[in-house]
Amino acid sequence: MTETVIFICDSEALEEGGKGIRFPLIAGSEDATGFAIRYNGTAHAYLNRCAHVPIELDWNEGQFFESSRLFLMCSTHGAIYAPETGRCEGGPCRGGRLRPITVEERDNQVFWRPDEYLIPARASTSTNNDSENHE
Repeated sequence: MTETVIFICDSEALEEGGKGIRFPLIAGSEDATGFAIRYNGTAHAYLNRCAHVPIELDWNEGQFFESSRLFLMCSTHGAIYAPETGRCEGGPCRGGRLRPITVEERDNQVFWRPDEYLIPARASTSTNNDSENHE
């Protein structure tokens, strides 16, 4: 059995501490979005839902980092999260964390892996070494 991975973006689209890439998914039974960012050279992805109140974090589409580019920040109440762990470092959800999404980066592309809770919103899947044309 092969494992399903879903294309997010080309690796170069994720700039260090820059704009994140949003992607559609289903969380439980609800339509939702995930997002991918690059921090300390590594791609990370999370469910786009604050740990305090279930609302999206970005203040403009893809804008997840606060001005220092050291933390992800909720646009609604200012909770700040460590980009490499999703742990809330300050604000009303201190100690909580963002829901991580497993990502892998290969062949200059970033993919996410569904699990029991997070599944694709559409049929844009590929399997292990099966690379789709994403132009």
